[in-house]
Amino acid sequence: MIRRVALLALATLLLVATAGQAQAAGYRYWSFWDRDGDQWVYATQGPSTARPSDGDVQGFRFSVSEDSGDAAQPRGTADFTSICAKTPAEDGSKRVALVLDFGTAADAPSGETPPPPRTACARVSPDATTADTLATVADPLRYNTNALLCAIGDYPKSGCGEQVSDTQQPQNESAPPEEKTTADDDGGGPSVGLIAGAAAIAALAAAATWQARRRRNATD
Repeated sequence: MIRRVALLALATLLLVATAGQAQAAGYRYWSFWDRDGDQWVYATQGPSTARPSDGDVQGFRFSVSEDSGDAAQPRGTADFTSICAKTPAEDGSKRVALVLDFGTAADAPSGETPPPPRTACARVSPDATTADTLATVADPLRYNTNALLCAIGDYPKSGCGEQVSDTQQPQNESAPPEEKTTADDDGGGPSVGLIAGAAAIAALAAAATWQARRRRNATD
């Protein structure tokens, strides 16, 4: 009985460990946010299609995250009045406050150092998109062939939405979380880690059953 309990406990630990490994990967990318009252809300459009209104506050944060649910929010001041205090309103234009958070050293690509977070007030034409607005205060910007924003103010100098492991090492180029429509892009099946964990549990359960039968046969 004691041996059976030990085997089942080991199986549980294996499943937890493999599940953790399966969820370790994330994506290094610029996330885009809208300010709603006193909180950040993950943007539902990309910078090239979103059209902010006069008085809006929008933010960008560079970080590694698994999906939009755990993406890091921009840090620092996010108040339109404070950010645009020195940029007076003008007829025929709109003002948009931007919060640019270049992230932490832990999220930076190898060999790069993130600039300090900053804010900017952009005065642009009424029909300007967020991408147009960003270009006036944080040039140069870099996009990939799918119009994904890769760099703000030339940071980072390379890479674009690459997948990274739990040790922050790039694995391959892939779409960042906000463009992913399913949990698994390789066909929707279970991960290798979970399959391995299930196989380990099955094997250990079989071993426990065999031990129990052997003891019963020995006592008959």
